[in-house]
Amino acid sequence: MQINDKSQTTAYTPSSERYNTMTYKRSGKSGVLLPAISLGLWHNFGFVDNIQNGREILRTAFDLGITHFDLANNYGPPYGSAEENFGTIFKKDFKSYRDELFIATKAGYDMWAGPYGNLGSRKYLMASIDQSLKRMGLDYVDVFYHHRPDPDTPLEETMGALADIVRQGKALYVAISNYQPKETQQAAEILKRLNVPFILHQARYSMFDRWVEDGLLDTLEKNGVGCITFSPLAQGMLTDKYLKGIPKDSRAAKNLTYLNEETVNSNIEKIQKLNAIAESRDQKLSQMAIAWNLRHQQVASVLVGASSSNQLKENVKALDYLSFTNEELQLIDGIVR
Repeated sequence: MQINDKSQTTAYTPSSERYNTMTYKRSGKSGVLLPAISLGLWHNFGFVDNIQNGREILRTAFDLGITHFDLANNYGPPYGSAEENFGTIFKKDFKSYRDELFIATKAGYDMWAGPYGNLGSRKYLMASIDQSLKRMGLDYVDVFYHHRPDPDTPLEETMGALADIVRQGKALYVAISNYQPKETQQAAEILKRLNVPFILHQARYSMFDRWVEDGLLDTLEKNGVGCITFSPLAQGMLTDKYLKGIPKDSRAAKNLTYLNEETVNSNIEKIQKLNAIAESRDQKLSQMAIAWNLRHQQVASVLVGASSSNQLKENVKALDYLSFTNEELQLIDGIVR
């Protein structure tokens, strides 16, 4: 009897060329090399999304030498579903390549009801790592983040929980995200006393959002910690999508939380000028924006999301031209500052 399967999904064999073209950068003073571009699963991997499309994006990423996949407990929607879908795909395609992958997850935002499902208590973090590992079908993650500062929980408690997660073998390294320079320095000092490998700080960074330049990058350099940046395309503004206005089907047209029409309209002239610089470099604006992030020695990797394999391939082309002239950097500063 013939099987009428039109999915055309075949068993996955990674490209034998996957490590030949990717650029890898050291994370601070650790032993970890990260791909210059990493894949974030914040969007496009939840239960509301097409899991087959997500599977193709992950396969494409690994074929391109992207070894770092970045998740969090609340990625979806709904919460937890990105980890669960990743776990399903991992079991089918990547389990035998586990030692070639660097997998991250996080906890810090609201995840479940009640007083123990949010922020930075030991109770929350210990429960969260166990839940995440179960959803993904993993014995451990390579790095576990505290996703945001908790103003009411002592930092010693939060960092102590991260340290114990490493000692229990549930994570190899620890990291933080969205911490200001002063908090980052304090966290680094606590983790050093606890003799726990603190290797990454994840921070939002783009030409339109340069807060990390006001002390954070220097703090990370001082403590031998790498930076991995997210939202390098400023939620899509630093692409060719908005060069001629706001398309009806765009994120800005939907006035979502992170991007709206007013924000785009106030930046269109800047976007057009930046695009002209990118064209002079024979790059797309999105590719130049990623390369601009990577100009810093402290930036070990740039996280990108992708709604398709082709989009991911286009973003990786940023690595074809990473250098900037002083004139180009001055022009960019003159536009965005």
